[in-house]
Amino acid sequence: MTTIGLPFPRRARAGNGAGGRLGRASFWIYGLLIAFVLGSAFPFYWSFLVASRDNSMLTERIPPLIPGGNFLANAQRAFELSPFWKALGNSVLVSSTVAFSTVFFSTLAGFAFAKLRFRGRNVLFVFVVATLAVPTQLGIIPLYMAMSEFGWANQLQAVIVPNLVTAIGVFWMRQYTVQAVPYELIEAARVDGCSMIRVFWHVCLPAVRPAAAFLAMFTFMTSWNDFLWPLVVLNADNPTIQVALEKLQSGYFVDYSLVLAGTTLATIPVLIVFIVLGRQFVAGIMQGAVKG
Repeated sequence: MTTIGLPFPRRARAGNGAGGRLGRASFWIYGLLIAFVLGSAFPFYWSFLVASRDNSMLTERIPPLIPGGNFLANAQRAFELSPFWKALGNSVLVSSTVAFSTVFFSTLAGFAFAKLRFRGRNVLFVFVVATLAVPTQLGIIPLYMAMSEFGWANQLQAVIVPNLVTAIGVFWMRQYTVQAVPYELIEAARVDGCSMIRVFWHVCLPAVRPAAAFLAMFTFMTSWNDFLWPLVVLNADNPTIQVALEKLQSGYFVDYSLVLAGTTLATIPVLIVFIVLGRQFVAGIMQGAVKG
């Protein structure tokens, strides 16, 4: 009986060892994820911390880690010293419009470059990608002249129209569509009587939803943080949020509590968009994984 019972303790010990290694691996993985999340959230918390106090906090040898009670007062000052609400509305309008148009046109162009056969397709795609090598700063002067000719200077159209579609968006959606939408699925839809527009709408768009969500999130944040072109083409009475924040730090003395109060408020819409589109991005990936 002793001989028969010997293997069982060994198997139990082996199982416990594997479980212990798995537990240690999970501990390190979750520990690294928690450290990454805390490190990513700390700059936002530090901005809020400074915004809730005054500049004297920055001169303390050991700065406090608990928010103070001056955030609302600093935010009120930011509203008074700059057209903050108008700038916030302008940025929401510009970023939302640019994100939607970029996703739609980039997905449409990506589908055409990936799945449609037409003369000059590869040459045209190479030309689109080659525009990424041109620095944005080189086009500011001719673009401003064009906006002036159209009568769009100091208007939001001058910020929206040049960014309706981007080369990086077309490249991203084309590369994703090549793998996500097989030709067999398109041919089956065509056999069922779908036009190419219906194929794009009912077959391509659902398949590329994760890439479209990521592109929308990336485009929204890029447009939201754009500073140079709105500073050039818009006046001080009709700014975007980044230009309005710059007005808070003009002069020799910079009130960092004031500037970071405005920055904290300007970050909230980006966080909302990130949460909403991030959930769509993850849901699309999980749906594709389950179907696969």
